[in-house]
Amino acid sequence: MSHQSELIAGNIEQYLHEHENKDLLRFITCGSVDDGKSTLIGRLLHDSKMIYEDQLAAITQASKTSGTTGDTVDLALLVDGLQSEREQGITIDVAYRFFSTDKRKFIIADTPGHEQYTRNMATGASTASLAIILIDARYGVQTQTRRHSFIADLLGIQHFIVAVNKMDLVDYSEARFNEIKAEYQHLAEKLNVPDIQFVPMSALNGDNVVNQSEHMPWYKGTTLIQQLETVEITHDQNLRDLRFPVQYVNRPNRDFRGYSGTLAAGILKPGQVVRALPSGKTSKVTRLVTFDGDLDSAYPGQGITITLEDEIDLSRGDWLVAEDSQVPLVTRFEADIVWMNDTALEPNKLYDLKLATREMAGKVSVIDYQIDVNTLEHRHAEHLDLNTIARCQVELTAPIPIDDYRTSPGTGSFIIIDRFTNLTVGAGMVHRPMESELPYEFREHDSKANVVWNRASVTPELRARIKGHKGKCVWFTGLSGAGKSSLANALEVELNRRGYHTMLLDGDNLRHGLCKDLGMTEEDRGENIRRIGEVARLFAEAGIIVITAFISPFRKDRETARALFEEGSFIEVYVDTPLDVCEQRDPKGLYQKAREGKIKDFTGINSPYETPKKAEMTCNTAELEQSDIINKLLKII
Repeated sequence: MSHQSELIAGNIEQYLHEHENKDLLRFITCGSVDDGKSTLIGRLLHDSKMIYEDQLAAITQASKTSGTTGDTVDLALLVDGLQSEREQGITIDVAYRFFSTDKRKFIIADTPGHEQYTRNMATGASTASLAIILIDARYGVQTQTRRHSFIADLLGIQHFIVAVNKMDLVDYSEARFNEIKAEYQHLAEKLNVPDIQFVPMSALNGDNVVNQSEHMPWYKGTTLIQQLETVEITHDQNLRDLRFPVQYVNRPNRDFRGYSGTLAAGILKPGQVVRALPSGKTSKVTRLVTFDGDLDSAYPGQGITITLEDEIDLSRGDWLVAEDSQVPLVTRFEADIVWMNDTALEPNKLYDLKLATREMAGKVSVIDYQIDVNTLEHRHAEHLDLNTIARCQVELTAPIPIDDYRTSPGTGSFIIIDRFTNLTVGAGMVHRPMESELPYEFREHDSKANVVWNRASVTPELRARIKGHKGKCVWFTGLSGAGKSSLANALEVELNRRGYHTMLLDGDNLRHGLCKDLGMTEEDRGENIRRIGEVARLFAEAGIIVITAFISPFRKDRETARALFEEGSFIEVYVDTPLDVCEQRDPKGLYQKAREGKIKDFTGINSPYETPKKAEMTCNTAELEQSDIINKLLKII
């Protein structure tokens, strides 16, 4: 049944020793329906001599009644074991199979392709180090290809093999393979997977699965099995950050007290100083105990019992970490959640959460956005339906240590359990901790009042998602009569026509109300711009594109306003229309009054205008048509 090895007949003990010490690769096959996932696994098992004779005879007989390959043996029946799977010709449940070669041992998870079984696919991917993404060469990248690629990436799988299957049905066309490869690489730009390989093959005929294909001499790469044997996975494990969640306290007798569990990350050795969380107590490791004897060191994935030099308060759910590790204790965090139940997730409903070895009550307080796995776009959502994925804010009833899932999957993942049915209804991956101790913070300020900064539960990011765009400030500056107000009005009309949410702040209008107590002195002008900047920031934080039209002659005042906004959210537009043109226009008769001495401190006549040094756009309304200026500005926005 096993792969061919001379040691089996000559030295079985040496073979078993070598076999035991091979490294293990867990991988999944995923993709759209009928892409050939089960057939591929059957081919791998068959060609690596991992099928018993009676198994082969059984599927040969079953192929006559349930097969889909005509007179040939349907190898997909090796993994499609459920009666309903054979009747429908599809995979429903996750099927796990083991096989090995001279170089490595493998555990395969054959996952369903149908959308309704996405939760089963996520289950299979949760322990895998590599994903084989199958694509039917006839149809290319499909919706489920995108869905499964995104979920596999979300679950932290770092190695993809894109297997373009059924090449025999497209005459082994190199052009078709390159077309699909380019299509998938475009999708991969939105993923975080560092290692993606491509192989053209036919699982049905065995081309480039285990043996090199004679039908595709243009393909110079390795076969699928060679890629599986050589992919480097040892560096995928986190060996830096020590994480040991305590599963239970081991007390077989009064003379022994140990803490049992699986090492989630890092390397642990006797004599190492560790810190317990959440208590913060420290002690030194004395022994690493296993059934086969004590270890000199332990690595991620190993089940061990730790004994400590001191009797510290440590129980199920607590962690042991390195003495100097800075692990946050939080009651709120952001997470990506895959919902796996027909009953929708309800924000603020209490669920049981299990993170590592700790269980506690918690809730999803906010759904930041739902992810469209077909386009990877973010959408607003009030609840989560079956198989949907969303970025959420989670609140717990007590502080616990957490990790970023991509840094330490074992201590950065959790499941959600319905408190009434006791069913697992969701799975989550921690994205980042959130501050939760106070609803406000102390910030430096020059206010005359004793105030604090209150944090809003609805963030600018959430408002932007609801509106479909971020808030910004477009700040028109220039001489009186330069055309600022006309441009601002035209810009707002065009943005509204395109569906953007806007607010226009005009200088004269605001001096009727908010700034009616201010004159035209340099000091009052500075205060006028300060107030406008603060109001504009509030609008921008609400997700609105706010447009201002002010002379704002002094550079320091404009820079003060710019400093209120994030990088890229403040767009300064210098309307550089010459003074003589502005004076000829003189729509309000102000230049003439300034020349006659009736208006003091009038910009351009008896008060200076300081030109911007780093405006995002400069324009001259005497030289350019208004429509041309607006079109250029829209590209910047």
